[in-house]
Amino acid sequence: MAEDLIETLRETLAVYTDPDLQAPLGELALFQIEAADGDRARAIVGLTFPADRFGPVLAARLSEFLADNVGPERCNVEVHWDVPTAPVQGGKSPLPGVRNVIAVASGKGGVGKSTTAVNLALALAAEGARVGILDADIYGPSQPTMLGLEGRRPTSPDGRSLDPMVAHGLQCMSMGFLVGADQPVIWRGPMATQALNQLLNQTSWDDVDYLIVDMPPGTGDIQLTLSQQVPVSGAVVITTPQDIALIDAVKGLKMFQDVQIPVLGVIENMSTHVCSNCGHEEAIFGTGGGARMSESHGVPLLGALPLDIRIREEADSGLPSVVADPDGHIAKAYMEVARRVVAALSLLTTTVSQGPRIVIEDD
Repeated sequence: MAEDLIETLRETLAVYTDPDLQAPLGELALFQIEAADGDRARAIVGLTFPADRFGPVLAARLSEFLADNVGPERCNVEVHWDVPTAPVQGGKSPLPGVRNVIAVASGKGGVGKSTTAVNLALALAAEGARVGILDADIYGPSQPTMLGLEGRRPTSPDGRSLDPMVAHGLQCMSMGFLVGADQPVIWRGPMATQALNQLLNQTSWDDVDYLIVDMPPGTGDIQLTLSQQVPVSGAVVITTPQDIALIDAVKGLKMFQDVQIPVLGVIENMSTHVCSNCGHEEAIFGTGGGARMSESHGVPLLGALPLDIRIREEADSGLPSVVADPDGHIAKAYMEVARRVVAALSLLTTTVSQGPRIVIEDD
């Protein structure tokens, strides 16, 4: 009876597709199923992405799913998680102190890439991950302002490397910490790419699960340097719904594909405008652009984010939405998208192509 129950649970868990993860659980997790008292069992679901907040939600959903499909009170479900190091392009070695590098890019400026990047980083930290953010926009750094660190300077205990700045639980490094807020960086491409390499490799990242790289817009020298020389686990492309943004976003997507960096998906920002007076939502930039790009280029649509004045106000104040109102609907939207980003990365690291690993143990 126990072996029959365990096999049924295995098959049932493997096909469950969570609405937040957009993939069958059998592709995202390892299972350990143990026989318990009588005709009951205990299932431990091992995720390869952070889930301090999401874990209890997933466990409750799985318990309900198993009750409907296997029978009530047949299985206790626990969700555990750990973050492994994902494969990178060209077999490069990981950065010291960093397990995974995720590039957040756009084809053009003005689509909310930096605001999205910092909120995604904060969302992953809220799920329990150790997260860093690198502001790779050498000419127009914005993360010091968004994290409330403007005017601060990093320290260098050994005279060779920099300790990252820390805000809201995030480790951060930016050219904005090294030059004045009103001081322009007037450098040619080779100097800018050298600066990027120094910020990446001479920062003492401290046991980071995910380093989110806030890329500059476009597909120039810095993007090429990052793509060719840095061990990038995956990339996310930010766009807005209108055609002019999509044209440039596609160029960024193809750049990553050309250098064999997996594109984890597309995020449609400013999907709908939310009126600050009445709360009415309107698609002022059109609809369906992100979905069309996703379908035509075979990458997931990771979610749609609103155009809301609070997002801008909170980022300008140094308290991005995920920390300014962690239980609000804006933070919830970022949390859902961040979860899908790392779930997509998990598909590259979870070796369960032949089905989940099952261990049967008697109590």
